[in-house]
Amino acid sequence: MTTPIRTAAWRTAAALGAAALCSLASAKLPPPSPEAAAKAAEAAAKASWSAKVDNYKLCQAQDRVAAHYRKTTPSAKPATAAGAACMDPGPFAYTPPEAKPLEAAGAHSPAGTAASPHNTAVPAAAGASAPKP
Repeated sequence: MTTPIRTAAWRTAAALGAAALCSLASAKLPPPSPEAAAKAAEAAAKASWSAKVDNYKLCQAQDRVAAHYRKTTPSAKPATAAGAACMDPGPFAYTPPEAKPLEAAGAHSPAGTAASPHNTAVPAAAGASAPKP
């Protein structure tokens, strides 16, 4: 027989263990290398293309089933022209994005509108001590 104190101790230990695992899992990972990022982008593009191919095959199968139903059932309504045709995604083609040079990547701060020139003919010390008229 377990006592309420023993059960509470096990629950506390389990909660502390879960918190420790969560803190380890939330550790910051280093950024991926450019090669790894390129591979991940290509894998995402291939997965997207595969989903489009699957949707295309599903659309074709649904069209075949609907055509067979209309052919075998005399009371079936004819097909409407409002339905979208199945779109073939074509073969897989991946073109990696070109890397932008550092200047075009927006690494520099944007140019602001200047209210006055950044330099003047009056030195800063002389401008600060000049009496106001």
